[in-house]
Amino acid sequence: MSGQLTLAIDQGTTQVKAMLVDEQLSPVAETRRETKVSHPQPGWVEKDAAEVLEAVTGAAAELLAGAPGPVRSCGLDHEGESVLAWRASTGEPLTPVVVWQDKRAGEILDELGEEGRARATAASGLPCDPYFSAGKVAWLLAHDDKVAAARDEGDLRVGTVDSFLSDRLGAGFATDASTASRTLLAAPGDAGWNGELLELFGVPAELLPTVGDTVGELGELSHPSWPGPVALTARCVDQQAALAGSGCVAPGPVKATYGTGVFVLAVTGPEPPDPGSGLLPTVAWRIDGRDTFALDGGVFSAGAMLEWLCTELGLAADPEQLGALAREAPDSGEVMALPALAGLGAPWWRPEARAVIAGLSGQSSRSQIARAAFEGIAWRVADIVEAIEAFQPVGALRVDGGLTREPLLARLQADAIGRPVEPVQPDSTAIGVAALAAVGSGLLGSVEEIGGLVQVGEPVQPALDATAREAERVRRRAFTEAAAELGR
Repeated sequence: MSGQLTLAIDQGTTQVKAMLVDEQLSPVAETRRETKVSHPQPGWVEKDAAEVLEAVTGAAAELLAGAPGPVRSCGLDHEGESVLAWRASTGEPLTPVVVWQDKRAGEILDELGEEGRARATAASGLPCDPYFSAGKVAWLLAHDDKVAAARDEGDLRVGTVDSFLSDRLGAGFATDASTASRTLLAAPGDAGWNGELLELFGVPAELLPTVGDTVGELGELSHPSWPGPVALTARCVDQQAALAGSGCVAPGPVKATYGTGVFVLAVTGPEPPDPGSGLLPTVAWRIDGRDTFALDGGVFSAGAMLEWLCTELGLAADPEQLGALAREAPDSGEVMALPALAGLGAPWWRPEARAVIAGLSGQSSRSQIARAAFEGIAWRVADIVEAIEAFQPVGALRVDGGLTREPLLARLQADAIGRPVEPVQPDSTAIGVAALAAVGSGLLGSVEEIGGLVQVGEPVQPALDATAREAERVRRRAFTEAAAELGR
């Protein structure tokens, strides 16, 4: 071993994490910075772009200053579909970051009409949902005066958070194929942006970043607070980073990352999948111009639902204590919860849906409500795993993310999907982008090598028998359908 390290910058919805990782993909040092999310209007979700930039540069500066060995390169992952606008000349943010959960683009999508939405889905493979970047970009272009002024002056850039960070930190105005595949502005297998989709949403190509590889020589990142520049050798969506970090680099195992939401991905291979069943075809990573594809499905409210139960209903001080409370209940009684604070994602695609807690009686306890929330998350993940299984054989579910520290969730999840749940490193997102960066810098020879380095914990086996599981699946589907109708 040469003792060289890789810096991971994991830019997530509510925090930025920086980590130094060795050649065996073991964490050496890490630090975190919180980033505040706000809700200025119903359905709006934003955060301060300058705060995000400061969190990224500050976290990286701390680790680079104290690195116990040479840092060979850096990997940057980001929160996916979130977008912002900034001045091309100065890098000054013109808007907040419009977060992936934000629903304001619904009116833009409605204006497309049924035919326009069908065209968008046919070209991109994605449902025409406010979750994706295209509607958010179109909304900013149509409704933000600062954006309009900068556009008139020829001084406007619009993009996802990775392209903003890359631009501000010296690696150029660029993004990768995994990110482009999440925007509704690119088609599976295309090298860059899709002309039909750009025209449909009214987004000029010159405002957007160039689309390139996920892994390779992508430029250098630098900042005055850092000891020196660092080579950027991987850039991708956070969930694709977690896919690599979970060792799910070939068809078979499925990964689920439990954080603000839960995002479930499975590699399919070199050809764009045509999944149906409400799943999303997405690029896992692009290397040397060649794409590896995956299926993707998201539960938009998981940790967000648990946090809401703590802060707004006061069930517990924090999600960790909420988990302890949930473990006090042997079952949830008749209480059922639908975690849909930001609508229903895959495979339902009901953006108008709202969170529901039902089945309450005078005998319902705080612990039963808490347990029902964890059950609701597990059964929503089961919806997605079932849809993936309809497309290709599914192995174990590998789980990571902060919520996986709660043991009850793993047991509930194994019962809901009827297969083993394998815990991996909770910080698999940071580990994964570091692993991809190590491939890009030559510390690792290929993405396939990553799978052999990932440590998988003791699997949690399902305890619910098949008959009981199927009966509960039927009950849960009926509940989800009925609860979603309440948002109409």
